[in-house]
Amino acid sequence: MFKGLILGIVIGVLLVVGIVFYYVSSGHTPVATSAPPLPFEKKLASIGLHAYLDKLPHPQPGVPTDEANLVAGAKVYKEQCATCHGLPGEPKSAVSQGMYPSPPQLFHGVGVTDDEPWESYWKVENGIRMSGMPGFKGQLTETQIWQVSVLVKNADKISEAVKKELLAGNSTPMSMAMPEMSATPKKK
Repeated sequence: MFKGLILGIVIGVLLVVGIVFYYVSSGHTPVATSAPPLPFEKKLASIGLHAYLDKLPHPQPGVPTDEANLVAGAKVYKEQCATCHGLPGEPKSAVSQGMYPSPPQLFHGVGVTDDEPWESYWKVENGIRMSGMPGFKGQLTETQIWQVSVLVKNADKISEAVKKELLAGNSTPMSMAMPEMSATPKKK
Protein backbone atom coordinates (compact mmCIF):
# COMPACT_ATOMS: atom_id res chain seq x y z
CA MET A 1 0.00 0.00 0.00
CA PHE A 2 2.82 2.41 0.89
CA LYS A 3 4.58 1.63 -2.41
CA GLY A 4 1.36 2.36 -4.30
CA LEU A 5 1.02 5.76 -2.58
CA ILE A 6 4.61 6.71 -3.41
CA LEU A 7 4.18 5.51 -7.01
CA GLY A 8 0.96 7.55 -7.31
CA ILE A 9 2.70 10.70 -6.03
CA VAL A 10 5.65 10.22 -8.39
CA ILE A 11 3.34 9.65 -11.38
CA GLY A 12 1.26 12.69 -10.39
CA VAL A 13 4.33 14.93 -10.16
CA LEU A 14 5.71 13.65 -13.48
CA LEU A 15 2.32 14.20 -15.11
CA VAL A 16 2.17 17.84 -13.91
CA VAL A 17 5.76 18.47 -15.05
CA GLY A 18 4.97 16.88 -18.42
CA ILE A 19 1.85 19.00 -18.92
CA VAL A 20 3.72 22.20 -18.02
CA PHE A 21 6.59 21.24 -20.34
CA TYR A 22 4.15 20.54 -23.18
CA TYR A 23 2.32 23.82 -22.60
CA VAL A 24 5.56 25.83 -22.74
CA SER A 25 7.30 23.90 -25.53
CA SER A 26 4.26 23.85 -27.82
CA GLY A 27 4.10 27.65 -27.96
CA HIS A 28 1.02 28.19 -25.82
CA THR A 29 2.80 30.39 -23.27
CA PRO A 30 2.03 34.08 -23.78
CA VAL A 31 5.41 35.73 -24.39
CA ALA A 32 4.43 39.11 -25.88
CA THR A 33 4.25 42.03 -23.47
CA SER A 34 0.74 42.72 -24.74
CA ALA A 35 -0.45 39.16 -24.04
CA PRO A 36 -2.64 38.54 -21.01
CA PRO A 37 -0.78 37.26 -17.94
CA LEU A 38 -0.81 33.61 -17.00
CA PRO A 39 -3.21 32.70 -14.19
CA PHE A 40 -1.68 33.75 -10.85
CA GLU A 41 1.46 35.09 -12.61
CA LYS A 42 1.49 38.46 -10.82
CA LYS A 43 0.56 36.96 -7.46
CA LEU A 44 3.21 34.22 -7.61
CA ALA A 45 5.92 36.68 -8.69
CA SER A 46 4.97 39.04 -5.85
CA ILE A 47 4.92 36.24 -3.28
CA GLY A 48 8.34 35.00 -4.39
CA LEU A 49 9.93 38.46 -4.39
CA HIS A 50 8.57 39.43 -0.97
CA ALA A 51 9.42 36.06 0.58
CA TYR A 52 13.01 36.50 -0.61
CA LEU A 53 13.25 40.11 0.54
CA ASP A 54 11.84 39.25 3.97
CA LYS A 55 14.84 36.96 4.57
CA LEU A 56 17.36 39.73 3.88
CA PRO A 57 18.88 42.13 6.41
CA HIS A 58 17.19 45.52 6.54
CA PRO A 59 20.04 48.07 6.65
CA GLN A 60 19.54 51.76 7.24
CA PRO A 61 20.19 54.02 4.24
CA GLY A 62 23.88 54.62 3.52
CA VAL A 63 23.21 58.34 2.97
CA PRO A 64 21.13 60.88 4.89
CA THR A 65 17.84 61.99 3.39
CA ASP A 66 18.92 65.59 2.83
CA GLU A 67 18.59 68.02 -0.06
CA ALA A 68 22.10 67.30 -1.44
CA ASN A 69 21.50 63.54 -1.62
CA LEU A 70 18.01 63.96 -3.05
CA VAL A 71 19.35 66.26 -5.81
CA ALA A 72 22.23 63.84 -6.51
CA GLY A 73 19.71 60.98 -6.58
CA ALA A 74 17.57 63.00 -9.00
CA LYS A 75 20.52 63.31 -11.41
CA VAL A 76 21.09 59.56 -11.39
CA TYR A 77 17.37 58.81 -11.59
CA LYS A 78 16.91 61.13 -14.56
CA GLU A 79 19.76 59.40 -16.45
CA GLN A 80 19.09 55.78 -15.49
CA CYS A 81 15.49 55.35 -14.34
CA ALA A 82 13.16 57.97 -15.82
CA THR A 83 12.64 56.25 -19.18
CA CYS A 84 10.83 53.40 -17.47
CA HIS A 85 9.67 54.90 -14.16
CA GLY A 86 8.68 58.40 -15.30
CA LEU A 87 9.11 61.97 -14.12
CA PRO A 88 6.84 64.23 -12.07
CA GLY A 89 3.96 65.57 -14.14
CA GLU A 90 5.08 63.78 -17.31
CA PRO A 91 3.18 61.06 -19.21
CA LYS A 92 4.46 57.49 -19.39
CA SER A 93 7.15 56.97 -22.02
CA ALA A 94 6.57 54.76 -25.03
CA VAL A 95 9.15 52.37 -23.58
CA SER A 96 7.26 51.93 -20.30
CA GLN A 97 3.92 51.59 -22.10
CA GLY A 98 5.34 48.63 -24.02
CA MET A 99 6.67 46.77 -20.98
CA TYR A 100 5.11 43.86 -19.12
CA PRO A 101 4.86 43.93 -16.26
CA SER A 102 4.31 47.66 -16.40
CA PRO A 103 7.00 49.48 -14.40
CA PRO A 104 5.63 51.55 -11.52
CA GLN A 105 5.54 55.28 -12.21
CA LEU A 106 7.48 56.45 -9.16
CA PHE A 107 6.32 60.08 -9.18
CA HIS A 108 2.63 59.31 -9.80
CA GLY A 109 0.51 57.95 -6.98
CA VAL A 110 2.19 55.89 -4.27
CA GLY A 111 5.09 54.61 -6.41
CA VAL A 112 7.40 52.93 -3.90
CA THR A 113 7.03 55.51 -1.12
CA ASP A 114 5.53 52.74 1.00
CA ASP A 115 8.68 50.59 0.59
CA GLU A 116 11.65 51.01 2.90
CA PRO A 117 14.82 52.43 1.30
CA TRP A 118 16.73 49.15 1.78
CA GLU A 119 14.12 47.36 -0.37
CA SER A 120 14.47 49.88 -3.20
CA TYR A 121 18.26 49.68 -2.78
CA TRP A 122 18.17 45.90 -3.23
CA LYS A 123 15.92 46.16 -6.30
CA VAL A 124 18.15 48.80 -7.94
CA GLU A 125 21.34 46.93 -7.11
CA ASN A 126 20.16 43.45 -8.13
CA GLY A 127 17.28 43.95 -10.55
CA ILE A 128 14.21 41.74 -10.71
CA ARG A 129 14.02 38.76 -13.04
CA MET A 130 11.37 38.65 -15.74
CA SER A 131 10.28 42.21 -15.03
CA GLY A 132 12.57 44.32 -17.21
CA MET A 133 14.17 45.82 -14.07
CA PRO A 134 17.94 45.65 -14.60
CA GLY A 135 20.48 45.39 -11.81
CA PHE A 136 22.84 48.36 -11.51
CA LYS A 137 25.53 46.73 -9.36
CA GLY A 138 28.83 47.65 -11.00
CA GLN A 139 27.21 50.44 -13.06
CA LEU A 140 26.37 52.71 -10.13
CA THR A 141 28.22 53.19 -6.87
CA GLU A 142 26.65 52.18 -3.55
CA THR A 143 26.24 55.87 -2.75
CA GLN A 144 24.41 56.53 -6.02
CA ILE A 145 22.09 53.56 -5.42
CA TRP A 146 21.33 54.84 -1.89
CA GLN A 147 20.71 58.34 -3.25
CA VAL A 148 18.19 57.02 -5.78
CA SER A 149 16.62 54.81 -3.10
CA VAL A 150 16.03 57.69 -0.68
CA LEU A 151 14.74 59.80 -3.58
CA VAL A 152 12.06 57.30 -4.60
CA LYS A 153 11.15 56.66 -0.95
CA ASN A 154 10.43 60.39 -0.67
CA ALA A 155 9.02 60.91 -4.17
CA ASP A 156 5.75 62.22 -2.76
CA LYS A 157 7.45 65.03 -0.83
CA ILE A 158 10.31 66.29 -3.02
CA SER A 159 11.30 69.94 -2.91
CA GLU A 160 11.13 72.30 -5.87
CA ALA A 161 14.95 72.07 -6.21
CA VAL A 162 14.76 68.28 -6.59
CA LYS A 163 11.83 68.54 -9.01
CA LYS A 164 13.75 71.16 -10.99
CA GLU A 165 16.75 68.80 -11.24
CA LEU A 166 14.52 65.94 -12.37
CA LEU A 167 12.97 68.06 -15.11
CA ALA A 168 16.13 69.98 -16.11
CA GLY A 169 16.75 69.70 -19.84
CA ASN A 170 13.45 67.88 -20.23
CA SER A 171 11.62 69.24 -23.25
CA THR A 172 8.98 66.58 -22.73
CA PRO A 173 11.25 63.71 -23.81
CA MET A 174 8.85 61.24 -22.27
CA SER A 175 6.12 62.17 -24.74
CA MET A 176 8.65 62.48 -27.58
CA ALA A 177 10.27 59.14 -26.78
CA MET A 178 8.76 57.50 -29.85
CA PRO A 179 8.14 59.94 -32.71
CA GLU A 180 5.16 59.13 -34.85
CA MET A 181 6.10 57.20 -37.94
CA SER A 182 4.44 57.96 -41.22
CA ALA A 183 3.03 55.06 -43.19
CA THR A 184 4.35 56.56 -46.41
CA PRO A 185 7.98 57.51 -46.89
CA LYS A 186 8.79 61.19 -47.32
CA LYS A 187 9.71 62.34 -50.80
CA LYS A 188 13.23 63.61 -51.28
